[in-house]
Amino acid sequence: MDRARRNVAVLVAAQAVLGAQLPVNFIIGGLAGQMLAPNPCIATLPISMIILGSALAARPLSGFMQRHGRRAGFLLAVLAAALGATIQAAGLWVGSFWLFMSGALLTGVYMSAQGFFRFAATDTATPDFAPRAISWVMAGGLIAAITGPALVRWTNDITAVPFLATYAAVIGLNLLGPILFAFLDIPRPTAPDAGAPQGRPLSEILRTPTIIVAMICAMVSYALMNLVMTSTPLAVVGCGFTPSNAADIVSAHVLAMYAPSFFTGPLINRFGPERIVGIGLAILAVAGGVALSGVELGHFFATLILLGLGWNFGYIGATAMLTRAHSPAERGRVQGFNDFFVFGGVFLASLSSGGLMNCLGGSAQAGWNAVNLAMAPFLVLAACSLIWLAMRNRRA
Repeated sequence: MDRARRNVAVLVAAQAVLGAQLPVNFIIGGLAGQMLAPNPCIATLPISMIILGSALAARPLSGFMQRHGRRAGFLLAVLAAALGATIQAAGLWVGSFWLFMSGALLTGVYMSAQGFFRFAATDTATPDFAPRAISWVMAGGLIAAITGPALVRWTNDITAVPFLATYAAVIGLNLLGPILFAFLDIPRPTAPDAGAPQGRPLSEILRTPTIIVAMICAMVSYALMNLVMTSTPLAVVGCGFTPSNAADIVSAHVLAMYAPSFFTGPLINRFGPERIVGIGLAILAVAGGVALSGVELGHFFATLILLGLGWNFGYIGATAMLTRAHSPAERGRVQGFNDFFVFGGVFLASLSSGGLMNCLGGSAQAGWNAVNLAMAPFLVLAACSLIWLAMRNRRA
């Protein structure tokens, strides 16, 4: 337990400090894209490239950590993120949209690694402590929710080229990574002995109902959160408010994403992950309804706060479902494929976000309504899969 708590403390610090770069990228990625893009319909493409980089990196990074350990994988990720921020800064300096996007793709490697923080927290934890470990690590995002938007407010206009100083600050954040991960104490996985159980093949694992439903619910929770959040700065500015207003709204959103993590783990232990996921999906549906009811600042704040809360319950609950449904020998394959699947869906959502926002309807409000209406069929899909699993388990 001492080792588990120490590792959780390190991962909480990493989530808090290094994680600040993700709200930074999501706040200014679309605004910078709109400044550089040859067509406004692809303004959010840089954010999509971050998600694509995360999806592409998920399985290779998981396999790398299975062979070389969590610390090596996390160090590789912060190096990629520092290089990505450098390339994005260069893209802003020379006014190149495509160079800016290539840097965003590398930033996705870090986003993928941060997704593995929650799994790393369970590596040395007991089964009873694991849900709390996941929740505490996710709660580290509370500090990132404050420092990330604050970095944008402090740095976005202090250079002649907007946002250039912001990416310089992101480079500095990633240089703290090696210091933080020096304190991580997760043993490198040992190579299995000849004839030792290797776990089920991936084809069989993917026929496990709990794993399939957990992946669907995690993907829907994350993708819909990203769909709406990616469009939010564009909608806020398009409806007559300022980039600082957008930063405040995203800050409230990220706080709502991580603040419930202090009690999500105990709720999962008491009521089961499936019920918590169901509550999360219901909250996401309410967020969409609030967004469709108006475009005043209060509507944006309420929508994004509910969106963050729904994501927390849906995503953490689905993670707990997944970790209970596979053996340690299957960890690398299951977690890598899960995050590839989840971030693949998030990539498609972020890719669609800019098109729905800027190119569907004649106004910012019409585009914002289109974004939120697009949530409905995916919420129905996830809810139906969860109901099917509950009925199947009851029959069993």
